[in-house]
Amino acid sequence: MTIIIDPQSSGIAGNMIIGALVDLGADEDELKEIMEKSANPFGKIEVTFNKVTKKGITATFCHVEMLEHKHSVKYSEFIESINSSEIDEKVKETSIKVFERIAKAESKIHGKNIEDVHFHEVGASDAVADVIGSIYAYYSLNMDKQKVIGLPIAVGGGRIKTSHGILPVPVPAVLEIAKDAKIVGGPVDDELATPTGCAIYAEICDEIKDFIPQTKPKKIGYGAGKKDFDHPNILRIIESTDITQSDEIDVIETNLDHLTGEEIGYLFDKLLDLGASDVSITPIIMKKNRQGSLLKVISPKKNRETLIKAIFKETGSLGIRILPNLHRGLAKREFIKKEFEIQGETFEVTFKVGYINGEIISSRPEYEDLKRISQKTDIPLIKVKELVR
Repeated sequence: MTIIIDPQSSGIAGNMIIGALVDLGADEDELKEIMEKSANPFGKIEVTFNKVTKKGITATFCHVEMLEHKHSVKYSEFIESINSSEIDEKVKETSIKVFERIAKAESKIHGKNIEDVHFHEVGASDAVADVIGSIYAYYSLNMDKQKVIGLPIAVGGGRIKTSHGILPVPVPAVLEIAKDAKIVGGPVDDELATPTGCAIYAEICDEIKDFIPQTKPKKIGYGAGKKDFDHPNILRIIESTDITQSDEIDVIETNLDHLTGEEIGYLFDKLLDLGASDVSITPIIMKKNRQGSLLKVISPKKNRETLIKAIFKETGSLGIRILPNLHRGLAKREFIKKEFEIQGETFEVTFKVGYINGEIISSRPEYEDLKRISQKTDIPLIKVKELVR
């Protein structure tokens, strides 16, 4: 599957992303609960979802109403509060990355250390709800297991009144956050792209393209913006089936001759946790007949810099080789959830299913699900694997 985020017409905002993801199937009751709960430490809010029509197109509108305003807090205190919240760890970690993008943009624009940025500059309680709601919906729809492509963002134009005075559109924070994206002015004299929306978009997109790639659209979600224009004020998110059979990856390599087996094992696990698609260690003979290991990491482009920094830091390597834009043949992949009853308890297992020309060529249960069942039931992992076939 490929997910395409299309903000070409009316830009992007946090509530538009949430609305489009609800339109694609995210549970609005769950979202309402988690958004209101996560925003509460920063100000009480009320979240509602409604179907609206924007110039003939039906879309889901996510309305976040702020019921109270609390005093601003420093960025470090804000992150500490998010860290202490009772939400899924993946949602929490990715949401913090989104807020870090916003805070870094604000700190650069205002000439401050990131720790001195205050919460009113990062966003109020509605921004907390938008970010955590968007990321929660992203994971609930398993978008983290799909390729996410972003199209150019329409940013609008003109000038708007802000707490920092009258600013040109796009505002400086949007420009700073969208440096690695693609933007286009218009089509209206108004603000279309918000810092929060751009930061979420930048965090979850694997790749930015000028046009929709060759795909077969399967389902389209429409998220509505608050304002009305002469054109539909909507964000489209398209769920599609891949037609192409190739992908672009980076292969990162370096030679290791000074790490212990335990240290290599630690590095192996850390790189996978940081987003590597695959990690392999191969024994090699280096110059002067020294025994060593070849570290090879397959990485999506968006995780390349993070992985390279980790390799430098953990290995002390003086040189890392990168083979960019390497093409590989790909089977179409789909993740399917199945339920199994084991020792009187029902367990959900995710299977990675591979297709070639519509024919299933593989169907493998995810290791983490097997591990969880094994730990819960005390059944050996190899036996669990047999039970879920």
